[in-house]
Amino acid sequence: MESLFKKSIFFILALSAVSCVENSKPNYQYMPNMYETVSYEPYGAYDVFVNQQEAKLPVEGTVSRGWKPYDYENSAEGYAAAKAENQNPLPYTEDNLATGKALYTIYCAVCHGDKGDGKGILVQREKILGIPSYDDAGRAITEGSVYHVQYYGLNAMGSYASQTSIEERWMITHYVMSLKDQLEGNPAREFEMENAENLMPPVNAEQPMEVKQDESEAEPIDETQE
Repeated sequence: MESLFKKSIFFILALSAVSCVENSKPNYQYMPNMYETVSYEPYGAYDVFVNQQEAKLPVEGTVSRGWKPYDYENSAEGYAAAKAENQNPLPYTEDNLATGKALYTIYCAVCHGDKGDGKGILVQREKILGIPSYDDAGRAITEGSVYHVQYYGLNAMGSYASQTSIEERWMITHYVMSLKDQLEGNPAREFEMENAENLMPPVNAEQPMEVKQDESEAEPIDETQE
């Protein structure tokens, strides 16, 4: 009986000890820095860092993954060059236009209006004045100029380079140009195939091939014979 009593007491003590254990956080930490990292303020100054600067600058000459340089500078000359030369690299597809419309509604319509006529809600409430329509002959916008203004901003309009990606800005450009066509009464632009360039077979211009009737092999054509 006494032995059973001792076993019961031991079992209760063991159960109590086990029930207090939390595996996710040890009860005792002799070196807490080994378990919990030290947090730093993003722009704080700490002796552990070079020049006490916690927020490090990117390595010189590096760019963010997926970022592409923009070759036109933020100047009147750069704007004119982009307006004349830069073209939309994205195909004019239904999906790209639909995405461009959604992005335009988020970022642009509040000032430029849903129709691109310069009569957005802020203009109607007289918060901003003097926004021209996309079919304004004095502006004669192009794909290059629309993208350039999104990238750098112009006059009272700020840059949207931090809010949108390269592809998104070109999608917005597609939709802006479609609004311009609607305002000018031009016919709707036909949609392109998503990967039309991939449908053409590769051509080896250096060594043209002639396929025999059995199509089992090919040999170079002698271009000196007619």
